[in-house]
Amino acid sequence: MQLMDIIKSRHSIRKYTNKQIPKEALETIIEAGVCAPNAGGRQGTIIVGVHNAELCKKIGIMNMNSFDRSKLLGSYVSKEQPSVIDDKNIKNGFYDAPSVICIFAPKDFLFSIPDAFCAAENIVLQATELGISSCIISRAEQTFIDDYGKELLNEWNIPDHYIARCFVTLGYIDGEQPQTKPRLDGRCLIVE
Repeated sequence: MQLMDIIKSRHSIRKYTNKQIPKEALETIIEAGVCAPNAGGRQGTIIVGVHNAELCKKIGIMNMNSFDRSKLLGSYVSKEQPSVIDDKNIKNGFYDAPSVICIFAPKDFLFSIPDAFCAAENIVLQATELGISSCIISRAEQTFIDDYGKELLNEWNIPDHYIARCFVTLGYIDGEQPQTKPRLDGRCLIVE
């Protein structure tokens, strides 16, 4: 598959089967994240792959416990793949995905967020090439604030000056692949 085909076939998936992805696939997906651009070539992101469905569920619930709906800009994402915006009854911010990648970056570094999301983009594209569904979850910063969250960060050797910037859920889609939304006109310009 060519890169543009992968880009066009990637969708944000929020309905997963309980089938776990292979560990080797997770390793390849993480490698893609590690190879992402980082500001100044710092390689400042830390990527943690959670390959345990029960732990993913616990962290996904922690993610929703700190979610502030009042900060939402929109009120609808998808009928086919509903998000926490669409369905207030969703309690697991990772949508029951059996694996998740946590991306950490320095708290006070100007390019911390862009670095993390560059890694996330590489991760979802690699997952798509491997036939694994994914979704970038951007509500991360408050996920690990409770005692259990701090315990996990300590266990994973995440430095104190680092913060979770985003997550990527990984698994196999439950149901049909969503239809690609038409691209909006007027979003591109070439100036010569």
